[in-house]
Amino acid sequence: MNKTEDHNHKPAHSEKKQWEGILLPTIIISAFFMLLTGLVLLFNYLQLAGIDPIESETMAALMERLSADPNNDALRNEIRAFDLMSRKAYFTGKWQIETGGLLLLIAAIAFIVSLRSYLKTIKTIEQPDQIPIKQQSIRLLSSRWLLILGGVFIVLSLMASFFSVNYLNKYEPTVEYAEQQQSDIEVVELFTDTPETQTSPIEALETEPVSSPAAIEAQPEPQPQSKPQPKPQPKKEYPSLAEIKNQTNSFRGPLGHGISDDKNTPIKWNVETGENILWKTQIPLKGYSSPVIWGDKLFVTGANNNERWLYCYNKQNGEMLWQHQANNIDGSPATAPKTTDDTGLAAPSVVANGQQVVAIFGTGDIIAFDMNGTRLWAKNLGVPDNHYGHSSSLLSWDEKVFVQYDTNKGGRLLALNIETGKSIWDVTRTNKISWSSPILAEVDGKMQIITTSTPSVAGHDAETGKELWKIDCLSGEVGPSAGYGNGLVFAANEYATLAAIDPAKGEIVWQDNYYLPEVASPVVADGMVFIATTYGVFAAFDAHTGNMYWEAEFNEGFYSSPIVAGNKIYAADMSGEIHIIKVDREYELIASNTIGEKITTTPAFNNGRMYLRANNLLFCIGE
Repeated sequence: MNKTEDHNHKPAHSEKKQWEGILLPTIIISAFFMLLTGLVLLFNYLQLAGIDPIESETMAALMERLSADPNNDALRNEIRAFDLMSRKAYFTGKWQIETGGLLLLIAAIAFIVSLRSYLKTIKTIEQPDQIPIKQQSIRLLSSRWLLILGGVFIVLSLMASFFSVNYLNKYEPTVEYAEQQQSDIEVVELFTDTPETQTSPIEALETEPVSSPAAIEAQPEPQPQSKPQPKPQPKKEYPSLAEIKNQTNSFRGPLGHGISDDKNTPIKWNVETGENILWKTQIPLKGYSSPVIWGDKLFVTGANNNERWLYCYNKQNGEMLWQHQANNIDGSPATAPKTTDDTGLAAPSVVANGQQVVAIFGTGDIIAFDMNGTRLWAKNLGVPDNHYGHSSSLLSWDEKVFVQYDTNKGGRLLALNIETGKSIWDVTRTNKISWSSPILAEVDGKMQIITTSTPSVAGHDAETGKELWKIDCLSGEVGPSAGYGNGLVFAANEYATLAAIDPAKGEIVWQDNYYLPEVASPVVADGMVFIATTYGVFAAFDAHTGNMYWEAEFNEGFYSSPIVAGNKIYAADMSGEIHIIKVDREYELIASNTIGEKITTTPAFNNGRMYLRANNLLFCIGE
């Protein structure tokens, strides 16, 4: 009889021990989770009790500044960024409080259920008569106090979650208030966004002027039935093609074609005597970026291993108007990448559109300013893997700034918003590294971005970045940009080919490999394409057939790209001599003048004057 009883008791005792092993960890984990969550909720309540995230002193100060200076676009961008950050922080905190309260309640239920089950289990395991009466009383008293303190803590934590300030309720208008405002004040509609596109008051700064925080708060919330229909916002105006052609807003002039509409350009000067040298000034830091001009402002860049700068000069007298360093940029490398001396970190030319000017450096840093030197935005595109150094210049059209970013890691073409720096599109390409710059060409009424690289010449839709056509005809280290004229794209590189391409069909029209450039880009004028080589030969070909009209040999080779101004071609060789050649099917050298400094950059023309960078000197030449 006793053996049977012992046999039946042992399995039940073992099973209860197993339950004890499951319940005890559950109690410990749920208790720890309750403690942690409750402390967070209490701390959050105490931290936010005296803070009003909506009525921010910082926002009020910013709005007062905007009220005093309503046309400050940089300040508007700062307010929008601060508003977005504040709203994200507020709603994230609100979600955390609500979620924390729910999790705390679930953990409390799990704790209570597990504790009751555990206590019930151990009572059946232990023999009551074996536990002293005093010890049982102490256990019972301790358990009661533990439950009381734990309950108080849970209640306080849940109350902290429930009573955390919901500042949005402050701005829910009551019925009485709305009726009173409608009877006393005329409702003024500040924001006309539809529910699907509703924005915050700060986001509406892009289209509506705002006077002060008090003015915003004073406006009653409009009733849905009286809300007027949204008015279409006019599209922001950017420089037209005609306006761009009156400037030299990028490398090689308008659209990067190497063509200037200037006609009365200088043909004679003398640096030693000062003849026709209107001014000359020193650029603080080394660089190979070419001059870019918009209005009365001229832009170049300079850099060394420690600093990168954008310089703005008065084109009339050479006086520096402002200079700004490209610093404090997220992702910018602490140590500049290695480059060769003939490339450096300031080889790409800037782009300007009359409202913004954007510069890029060999570190991958790209930065934008307004025309008065106020910094607008900056970012790092990734340090370029480039054994010579990044040298591709920037282009702009409408609201976009285009970046050709071909490195050893692969090809890339980007369009950024010129006002904000935000990515509009970013296209990964299959080509290899290049040092050429993109150009723009209007093909069948649409703007294309034309790029040259190894091994491809390609056309991309300027609106979407979509590749429209691609032809593999180049090889080697591609430095020359494409030329464009007579409806054809001209791509060339040493040890490869000179190819005339129809961008509407994506087909090669003709090819020739007799004279090829290494660095200087082709230029097209009057039905002819002109090529300047590093071994000193300058040649002219028929743009439609490829037949060569003439060739001329000079003592020095050409790195600088030839520029057409009026009916003259300006070709600067590396010795510093600038050869002026007539645009004609028969060779005619009009003049040759020296600067006395090595030239690898490309001159800019504006209002009958030539602007040239030679080493660290900036020249203005005009008659």
